[in-house]
Amino acid sequence: MSQSKVITADQAAALVKSNDTLVTGGFIGIGFAETLAKAIEKRFLEQGQPNNLNLLYAAGQGDAQCRGLNHFAHEGMLKRVVGGHWGLAPSLGKMAVANQIEAYNLPQGVICHMFRDIAAGKPGTLSRVGLNTFVDPRYEGGKINSRSQEDLVQLLELGNQEALLYKHFPLNVALLRGTTADAKGNISMEREALPLDALAIAQAVHNSGGIVLAQVERLTEQHQLTPDRIRIPGILVDHIVVAESADHPQTFAEHYNPAYTGEIRQPQQSSDQMELNARKIIARRALMELRKGAVVNLGIGMPEAVSTVAAEEGKISDFTLTVEPGGIGGQPASGLSFGAVSNAEAVIDQPAQFDFYDGGGLDQAFLGLAESCPEGHVNVSKFGPKLAGAGGFINITQNTRDLYFLGTFTSGKQALEITDQGLRIIENGPLKKFKKQVQQITFNGSYAMQCQQRVTFITERAVFRLTAKGLLLTEIAPGVDLQRDILDQMEFTPLIDDELKPMDPRLFRKEPMRLNQPGSRPMQQMRALMKKVLQGNERSEIAADPESRLCATTAS
Repeated sequence: MSQSKVITADQAAALVKSNDTLVTGGFIGIGFAETLAKAIEKRFLEQGQPNNLNLLYAAGQGDAQCRGLNHFAHEGMLKRVVGGHWGLAPSLGKMAVANQIEAYNLPQGVICHMFRDIAAGKPGTLSRVGLNTFVDPRYEGGKINSRSQEDLVQLLELGNQEALLYKHFPLNVALLRGTTADAKGNISMEREALPLDALAIAQAVHNSGGIVLAQVERLTEQHQLTPDRIRIPGILVDHIVVAESADHPQTFAEHYNPAYTGEIRQPQQSSDQMELNARKIIARRALMELRKGAVVNLGIGMPEAVSTVAAEEGKISDFTLTVEPGGIGGQPASGLSFGAVSNAEAVIDQPAQFDFYDGGGLDQAFLGLAESCPEGHVNVSKFGPKLAGAGGFINITQNTRDLYFLGTFTSGKQALEITDQGLRIIENGPLKKFKKQVQQITFNGSYAMQCQQRVTFITERAVFRLTAKGLLLTEIAPGVDLQRDILDQMEFTPLIDDELKPMDPRLFRKEPMRLNQPGSRPMQQMRALMKKVLQGNERSEIAADPESRLCATTAS
């Protein structure tokens, strides 16, 4: 093939100038140009150039250790970082918290749409996403530290509605990835798990007069695929670098899984793949909320377990799971392969997926819970010196009618005893999650009530529903002491439902729940026990009867 566009990684790195704005594609390890990032890092460490770079990216890219965006975390290498998720690049996060760089956290979906809007020459990206969160200029404007002085977000009023205008700026260099490049630079992605926002980034950088660098596995004189399989047209690609195999894994956890590309159909995960612990209890309780036929999003972390439990219970086909980078249907992967999907029905570009999300296309969404407060605000983005970032959390939570926040009741290592009788709390985690005030507002509970969203909080020992008056406790686990294990572990006293009931005892059993079958213990009897607790009789009447005390409640 013609070698006109093919260069070495070192030659590609030499094209990056100090003060340039880099744009990287990727989702964790999927689609990240590791070879190019390493070459730029190598040049900086050897020559001190390029320096004072600006970095823009949408989804989190890294392995929480040294790969991905962590390659750019060197003093003097970066001037500014604007990103959607920071948790997978802790080295960058430390620099931001230490005020060593200008740092901004904007919603992942908004940044994806910024790429398209910059490509189209629009003056800014207009969105309602981010209102009444830390991204809103009335709060923090997405600024992570005091060094970040420029306002990148502006509040507008259009037709009696509030909106946010996200500022645009020129883009100089794109670092992208694909599978096969032909002689003209046309790039296919037949072995990639996701196309992500590669096309939008390539268009934005090209139309800004910048350079598009693409890392691929292999070269061909001419593609044997149909034209629709080309994900980045050659007219947008300036240079191509052939990657080392070790630097081009399909995900940061798997070198190549053909189920992610539709080459094979992978069997559903078996029921013995997840031990019974707090994570599984939460996932099971969440599964009970999933409606047949619903279109659903599962967030990273705790919500990932919902798909595993759904497969165990034979319910994975009852609804359509989606993930924000573009997967629709099938079974989402977890861990460092999160974002990839086995047996997907369709895989679309990441900006298009966020169009669907932002427009209210989701029926239900299950997200992580790091900390909350009486108003039902949720923080998942910043905790003292730890910077996680919002990712797609704000897009999803502001535009889905039915929301579920999943997490353990306390933070950190906790000890639980799970039996057929329910749950016994041996030791709580060192940090309380239900606080008087959250450190940062990633989700605004009061705004959600104005928008008439339905919001539920699910933990291993309690379930809450958000109301206009605040958090309402609706369920607690059998075996859990209301005062000691719930109220004493919160910094505020929640509202308590007059019909407070036990969580379904099937959640705590090792065998499958068999959700198509009703619980075998009469719920009326269990509710009666709960009423005694609320009336202050728990330590007298209930404790006096070993057969009926709450900690022994079970569906026998």
